[in-house]
Amino acid sequence: MLERLNEAMEYVERHLGETVDVAEAARIAATSEYHLRRMFSALAGMPLAEYVRRRRLTLAGAEVLAGRDTLLEIAVRYGYGSGEAFARAFRAMHGIGPGEARRTGATLSSQSRMTFRLTIEGGGDIRYRVAGKPAFTVVGPKTRVPLVHSGPNQAIIDFVRGIAAADVERLEKLSDGEPRGILAVCDDLDPSRAEGTELDYYHGVITSSAAPEGASVLPVRAGTWAVFSVSGPAPEAIQHLWRDVFMEWFPSNPYRSRPGPEILRTRLSPDKSVADAELWLPVERDRGLADPGYPSG
Repeated sequence: MLERLNEAMEYVERHLGETVDVAEAARIAATSEYHLRRMFSALAGMPLAEYVRRRRLTLAGAEVLAGRDTLLEIAVRYGYGSGEAFARAFRAMHGIGPGEARRTGATLSSQSRMTFRLTIEGGGDIRYRVAGKPAFTVVGPKTRVPLVHSGPNQAIIDFVRGIAAADVERLEKLSDGEPRGILAVCDDLDPSRAEGTELDYYHGVITSSAAPEGASVLPVRAGTWAVFSVSGPAPEAIQHLWRDVFMEWFPSNPYRSRPGPEILRTRLSPDKSVADAELWLPVERDRGLADPGYPSG
């Protein structure tokens, strides 16, 4: 998987001076465009589109300083329709306009080419199982929140605190499907998974019962799920699990993510400092291999 991902990165590099076809890059990586974008963001810490933009501006910066071509020629070469648009993007990355950079020989920023390799850090195991699951329904209060990669998500904390304890108790009694109990369900995430992008957050349960008044309903298709478990300090252990799944598990296993909600079941210690958690992610077999028993839809 890592070898194919690096071949896709070579394709991106060769096409920086023209349109980068992400679908073609995904084909080279032997995966879906959806999964390529998600995996790249998790591994690189930035969306693929942002990486492409920064690489183009890195190469453009070198050409600006070389002084052989006009600024407009460089702008057009790297996909900018006008000198003004190029100047804005150039300044956003380098902290100086292209004209001034050329006149003064300014110091510029550089986005290095990315390649991916497997490294061993601690040698810890990722505990997981794969489960086929028929269609089900998530029911519960819903809100729109920003994605936070590290530390508490205050928007979620404030939302959950605003739900009456009696409503949570009534909701929990409706739980009749795995995973059981009150769940944190994230849906409609931006494919880039960039910090600050928004997602739908449900504080709900999986149930076959009718939704209580005022609750939102999220139908989920049948499919295959990878279920990861972790125990450790809250919330760091859970956030590190999310990172490790995309940085280590997906590149090492014949699965790719597929569209669908991400489900987290958490049980906290009495002082809320330690979490036992299960993370359910929708997956499908990679390289066109179908999962038996349940369509991935």
